[in-house]
Amino acid sequence: MAALIVEALDLDDVSPADIVPEDALFREGLGLDSIDALELSLAIAQKYGVQLKSGDSENQRIFASLRSLTAHVQENRAA
Repeated sequence: MAALIVEALDLDDVSPADIVPEDALFREGLGLDSIDALELSLAIAQKYGVQLKSGDSENQRIFASLRSLTAHVQENRAA
């Protein structure tokens, strides 16, 4: 999932190994913003078949960290 984040968001100055699983993806953590969330949602839908909707009340929890995002995708992945 870290590699997908780096690739989908064109994070030239970040390697997948740099993303700590428990660190925040937004603000003080990796520093992503709402546009990044949309781009990442699209990449996840294309690769894993998991739809992440912008108005979902669970998004703050889902996108809280690499670990929470990965767990959500694994739980909801299309077979």
